[in-house]
Amino acid sequence: MRTFLIAGNWKMNAGPSEAGKLAKEIAGTWKGKTFSSEALICPPFVSIAAVSKEFEGTQFKVGAQNVHTEDNGAYTGEISTSMLKDANCEYVIVGHSERREYFHETSELVAQKGKKVIDDGLKAIVCVGEVLEERKAGKHEDVVKEQVNAVLDLLDGDVSDQFVIAYEPVWAIGTGETATPEQAQEMHKFIRSLLTEKFGDDISQKIRILYGGSMKPENSEELLSQTDVDGGLIGGASLKADSFSKIIEISESI
Repeated sequence: MRTFLIAGNWKMNAGPSEAGKLAKEIAGTWKGKTFSSEALICPPFVSIAAVSKEFEGTQFKVGAQNVHTEDNGAYTGEISTSMLKDANCEYVIVGHSERREYFHETSELVAQKGKKVIDDGLKAIVCVGEVLEERKAGKHEDVVKEQVNAVLDLLDGDVSDQFVIAYEPVWAIGTGETATPEQAQEMHKFIRSLLTEKFGDDISQKIRILYGGSMKPENSEELLSQTDVDGGLIGGASLKADSFSKIIEISESI
C-alpha cells in the first residue's frame, strides 16, 4: 500500500513573511488532528526557513523547488543539496515543466539532479509530462518515456523510499484544464510499466507517481481514486490553506 503524498509547490510566490503566515494557517487547520498521508510544502528558497519554523512539531514536511548538481563552488544563484538538508528540507522537486521550458533544462540535466538528490540522502520528485502539441500528435507516451528513462538510466537498487515521479500534463498547468481521471490513470499506468521494466514489479509497486496538473479540491477525489495515482503536486490550490487541507482530507477518505 503506497502512502499518498500531497505536495504543494508554491513556485515564485510567498516571501518569508507571507510564507510564514500561510504555513502557520495550514498547520493550524490540523491542530489536534493527524493524517496518514504525507503532506509537503515546497516554498521559494528564501521562505524555506520561515515555513520550516511554523511546521516544527507537526506532520507537515518542507521541500525545495530546485537544486544544483554540484556540492558547492562558483555557481552564483544556485543551491546545493547540503544547504537544503541544513535547512530541514526532505524533498526536492526537479525537472518541473517550467524549469524545462523557461530555463531550458534537458532530460539529461534533470536526471543528474535527481540522482544527486537521491545520492545525498534527500527525496527527489522528478517531473515529467508532455505539451499539448505532443499529446495531439499522439507522441505523449514517447515524450514521457524519454524523460523517465533518462532518470532510470542513472539509478540502481531499491530507491523507492527516495524517488517519486510527478506526471504533469503541461497543457493542464495553470490553464484550468485537467486531464480526465482516465487519461491520468492511463499515463500513470504507463509510467509504472517503465518502472517495472527497470526495477521489477516489487520495487515499482512501491514508487509513488503523483498527478500534477491543476489538481484542486473539486477534482482530487476522482484523480486520487485511480489505481496508479499516489498523490498530487499541487500548484495554485496549495497557496490557500483551506484548499490544500481539503485535498489532504480527501486523500484520507480514500
